[in-house]
Amino acid sequence: MSKMNISNEVHDAFVKTHNNGDLLQLTDWAVSKQLTGWYSRRIAVGRDGEVVGVGQLLFKKIPKLPFTMCYISRGFVVDYEDTEAVEALVENAKAVAKQEKAYVIKIDPDVEVEHMGNMVEHLQQLGFKHRGFGEGLSPDYIQPRMTMITDISVDDDALLQSFERNNRSKVKRSLKMGTECFKGTREDLKTFAELMKITGERDGFLTRDVSYFENIYDALHPNGDAEVFLVKLVPGKVIDNLKQDIGSTEREKEKLLQKKDQKKAQNQINDLNVKMEKLHKQIAELEQLKTTHPEGKVLSGALLTFAGKKSYYLYGASSNEFRDYLPNHNMQFSMMQYARSVGATSYDFGGTNKEPDKDSHYFGLWQFKKVWGTHLSEKVGEFDYVLNQPVYQLIEVVKPKVTNLKKKIKIKKK
Repeated sequence: MSKMNISNEVHDAFVKTHNNGDLLQLTDWAVSKQLTGWYSRRIAVGRDGEVVGVGQLLFKKIPKLPFTMCYISRGFVVDYEDTEAVEALVENAKAVAKQEKAYVIKIDPDVEVEHMGNMVEHLQQLGFKHRGFGEGLSPDYIQPRMTMITDISVDDDALLQSFERNNRSKVKRSLKMGTECFKGTREDLKTFAELMKITGERDGFLTRDVSYFENIYDALHPNGDAEVFLVKLVPGKVIDNLKQDIGSTEREKEKLLQKKDQKKAQNQINDLNVKMEKLHKQIAELEQLKTTHPEGKVLSGALLTFAGKKSYYLYGASSNEFRDYLPNHNMQFSMMQYARSVGATSYDFGGTNKEPDKDSHYFGLWQFKKVWGTHLSEKVGEFDYVLNQPVYQLIEVVKPKVTNLKKKIKIKKK
């Protein structure tokens, strides 16, 4: 087993074709993290001149201290049953981390629990501390330990059939309601960022400035690993569809009015009258929209990213307006179709907890992600290799306790 010096291109090709590869191990991802103070180093090991394992090490300076944290996000990328390769990567990582004055090396491999074998025991033997099998969105982890993934390797009919029944109906309805999903450009990130602000205000979370999304896009898009998608409501197109609905509803009503038993038909006629009223109201709203947005109004957007056959729904946002048109359902299905068209076989919805209680803060998130034919991908979790025990104790144990104490004192004062 030998240490190897490989190019970014060779590193990325290995990550994209390996079962344990992940978006966060791509060199372009490291470039996108520079804006937030991270820098990277890479390691690789090989056997008989062939690469068998790699790791992208991210480093960040600890404020007010002469130390860094080393984070190998979703790495190492290696077959963990190849103990020789794992041990070689660990030794190389330790050497680099010590050069960068890291107090710890953190890893959270993209390996599912059902496929982990004895890797936990092996990593512990090498000196790593396993942080346990906690909740998917536990604050103890940097990345979610659990994500929800849809198999998109099947055709459209099979993909739709994999969705839960109610969601399947919504997707089909969304495709008929006149919204259009399209792949945007860098300029469209401004619109996306505005939608993120709206979403953050509605759902109660802090959002990022447009420069954050531009940074990810600029790093990943040139190699085809990031796209922005938007969904717009085109009023003219929808009005035409609604007028056709009014015509068919009127014809249906005429047939009912010709029936002899009007008492029996009256309930159906009343339902059609309510439907007609709703259709006329929709047309009035859309006629107004047509005067301000004749080419259409963007209602939702998302950043979709890739690493080989894996695709990731990285960020999503939506407007508070025209939600009855189900723009997000059109967007998700369209992005799955696009991801499949460029070679992806899986679509990762991101972090979740496992079947949270209804009163949980994460229940809505889990409820949204579970209806898309997803399976719960439970990762093996996070490991720490401590290089400086006093600093590790200060940052990982003492500081969190002090922070929590300050929060409790603040709450009591309120």
